Amino acid sequence: MTTVHTPPPAQPGTSTLTPPGPTAGSPAGSPLGVAMIGYAFMGKAHSNAWRNVASYFDVPAFEQRVLVGRDAAGVAKAAAKYGWAESSTDWRTVIEREDIQIVDICAPGFMHAEIAIAALAAGKHVLVEKPLANTLAEAESMTAAAKSARSQGIQSMIGFNYRRIPALALARELISEGRLGAIRHVRAAYLQDWLVDPESPMTWRLNKDTAGSGALGDIASHAIDQVLFLLGDQVTEVSGRLHTFTSHRPGRNGLEEVTVDDAAWATLSLASGAVASVEVSRVATGQKNSLKLEIYGDKGSILFDLEDLNELGFLDSTVPVREQGFRRILVNEPVHPYAAAWWPQGHVIGWEHTFTHEIRDFLVAIGTGSQPSPSFEDGLTVQRILAAVEESAAAKSSIIQLAGNPAAAPAPTACPEGA
Repeated sequence: MTTVHTPPPAQPGTSTLTPPGPTAGSPAGSPLGVAMIGYAFMGKAHSNAWRNVASYFDVPAFEQRVLVGRDAAGVAKAAAKYGWAESSTDWRTVIEREDIQIVDICAPGFMHAEIAIAALAAGKHVLVEKPLANTLAEAESMTAAAKSARSQGIQSMIGFNYRRIPALALARELISEGRLGAIRHVRAAYLQDWLVDPESPMTWRLNKDTAGSGALGDIASHAIDQVLFLLGDQVTEVSGRLHTFTSHRPGRNGLEEVTVDDAAWATLSLASGAVASVEVSRVATGQKNSLKLEIYGDKGSILFDLEDLNELGFLDSTVPVREQGFRRILVNEPVHPYAAAWWPQGHVIGWEHTFTHEIRDFLVAIGTGSQPSPSFEDGLTVQRILAAVEESAAAKSSIIQLAGNPAAAPAPTACPEGA
């Protein structure tokens, strides 16, 4: 039986949507039908968000109609577990269904372009996991399709979920308010260790044909997006280096070649004059999922670590030096972005909540007919930077000039408390 997710009564500090009319492809008064493609790691995270978002945020009514995967038994089991009404192994048939208005793409990167372009052409709103695509050419085609569909009221968004961490949303607010002054430099390090063991088996994430790249596309995309998001800036020059520490891993038929990077480094020059250093690794022993961000301005600094995602370090250098020092801000007061929808002060949230916030913002954009952020244009901007890092690495870390980046789509205004 299909569960219809309807928004609860508005709570203090939440927004009440007044959609301008039926959303694209949805009859008046009908809930939006959602199809999700992919049910592994990201599919599980997105399913959790779809199941919970209407319980905490005021969003348009929707139904979790179809979960799509390649293995019929596996996807049927996942659909029953994660709250989807039915399952399918044929995404092409699903996106043509009249009862589907939203397509959420959680499949591997090599499938993003074909599915997204077809779904947009079929008049479906599209959310796609990052990075946007495996190649720059695919990302450009997806962005062109999204632009065309947008003119018909069809929305699209890329899933850089860390933009929805309340502490990082607050950091962006502080930076845009000038609390850090002129930004001079940024350090972004995203470190994991799940590939430290050379006997860890081969997966699709270690094959360039299916993954596009390794740590570069998987986690540097997050780090680079945060640089752009927090600073509201653009990258003008790139230099980079890639390295693969384990060249072969056990596969189904013996050792298989690893064709992507284990780690990547980049230096980014920004239009404002700031400089960002980016380091990512999936072989950083002892680091489980640590995205550390340090932003230094001439009036203050900010520190953040994903493994302590409810906290933000903030230093105000305009106060007398005898009083200076990093303060710890626990970012779950009702006045903080997204926080009023959840628990009383001091009761922390987790990594999974970032996806709930992401789905909330996507549904609100669809319901109000506004362009969601980050857009495919934003995803293309990150893709161009990733491609420049690869080009630089292939040319012994030569500096690569970036020109003609698409204008970034306007970021959403800070989510009202609990919105």
